[in-house]
Amino acid sequence: MSIIYLLIPIAIILAGVAMWGFLWSVNSGQLDDLESPAHSILFEDDDHLIPDDAKPRDDNETK
Repeated sequence: MSIIYLLIPIAIILAGVAMWGFLWSVNSGQLDDLESPAHSILFEDDDHLIPDDAKPRDDNETK
């Protein structure tokens, strides 16, 4: 039964740390935009990695 005197303060401290971490993330803007990271994988930002001969040719380019 005496272990409860140790476990309750530890549980309260851990809950306080979790609450502080959540409030910090909300106040610092970590949770403002949840959709952009999911959409960003759809955009190609690796054009510099594609060799020039593998890129699609534009009709307006000179041959």
